[in-house]
Amino acid sequence: MMKWKKLLTSGRFDPDNRAEKVTTGSVRTVFERDYDRIIFSSPFRNLQDKTQVFPLPEHHFVHTRLTHSLEVSSVGRSLGKASGEFLLEKYPELSETEVTSSDLGAIVAAAALTHDIGNPPFGHAGEEAISDFFKYHPYGYVWQPHVSPLEWEDLSNFEGNAQGFRMLVSKNNGLQLSYVTLAAFTKYPRPSFIYDQDKARKSQKKFGFYSDQLVDFQRLTDVLGLSKINSDCWLRHPLAFLVEAADDICYSIIDLEDGCTLGLVSLENAILLFSKILGEKFRADKLEKYNAKTEKLAILRAMAIGQLIEECVQAFKENEEGMLSGTFDRALTDIIPSANALKEISGLSVSKIYRSTAVLEKEAAGFQVLEGLLEVFSRAIYHKYYQTELFSGKDKSILRLLPEDFPMEGWGEQVNPYPLMRALVDFISGMTDKYALSLYRRVKGISLPGT
Repeated sequence: MMKWKKLLTSGRFDPDNRAEKVTTGSVRTVFERDYDRIIFSSPFRNLQDKTQVFPLPEHHFVHTRLTHSLEVSSVGRSLGKASGEFLLEKYPELSETEVTSSDLGAIVAAAALTHDIGNPPFGHAGEEAISDFFKYHPYGYVWQPHVSPLEWEDLSNFEGNAQGFRMLVSKNNGLQLSYVTLAAFTKYPRPSFIYDQDKARKSQKKFGFYSDQLVDFQRLTDVLGLSKINSDCWLRHPLAFLVEAADDICYSIIDLEDGCTLGLVSLENAILLFSKILGEKFRADKLEKYNAKTEKLAILRAMAIGQLIEECVQAFKENEEGMLSGTFDRALTDIIPSANALKEISGLSVSKIYRSTAVLEKEAAGFQVLEGLLEVFSRAIYHKYYQTELFSGKDKSILRLLPEDFPMEGWGEQVNPYPLMRALVDFISGMTDKYALSLYRRVKGISLPGT
């Protein structure tokens, strides 16, 4: 069974495995510094121009990945702090670690802040577009014979969670976060390919790191004492359940609010769904005091999130020992009293919001743009190293558009190109929606710079 004292071990992840530099005299804890490092990082700032669900309209506020992440972090802080108070009372030995309930809140807040940091442009459609390129496009699957089977699983199954872990532990641009924050971030502690997936375990639904990050993740597990389930999978850090719950709460409630704001869901229907979460706390007469739809939605959203936080904290308390032993591996929002109401909201969101014309048009554009970008860069790279007789002036021009630090030397027929393809996916997936669209138009000759 995992132990909390070990799970909260201090220290930062350094990809070069150097001795940690101790900062003295700081008024911020290590976990608060994690939060600040994330806030000021370029990948986090780029979330401002990555859509959450909807294309950004002119006259209404809807959420970007950045505003969504800030809200998930806020909910995560509340979940972590309340759960931390419970843990410190239950395990007096934790006083020896000098960790406070506020520290637990800061850990979950920082991990929640990064939960979407690996997502590509155009959301989940972007993930599918990258995966489909390698599976089905001639200049995608052309790389399969040159990499190992495990590496091919990585390339042909893009996963935002694994991409996020890769970004956070990168030797070049990683943030050197604390071990605990990284573990709380990792909702799916398994690689892309496993021999025997246990579908009953939520932590095995997706994967959390690519094959070339296995050693990095193992360092994390050794330091924090994360238990291994089998040869491929580990147990989640218990705080990862709170990060997941914060995300589940926000996307359920906020997507409903945004859908109603944009007229895809009626106000009456939204009020009914919110009331099912609030139960006896719902007062229709008090709601009538607010005239504007946005005001009514705001008060209902705030009350619903507060209710869901209470329920998830209680579920964490009841299942914390099962998380430590590995007997519990479900989403907290699936077992709380409001679980059925959340499922009803999810069903409505699928039919009325996620399949709305605006969202489907955005997804279709995402497939076109990302496939087009991957095609032109992958083709130029393949011609340069594997079909030199076809390497043209056009290919040379395309390759000059790659970042200055792109690894362009040392490749060829006898060298595994997996790191090269990983770098290309890093470049494409790290783009904002607008930049991806702009670059696509330019490389396809649809527009010229400055037009």
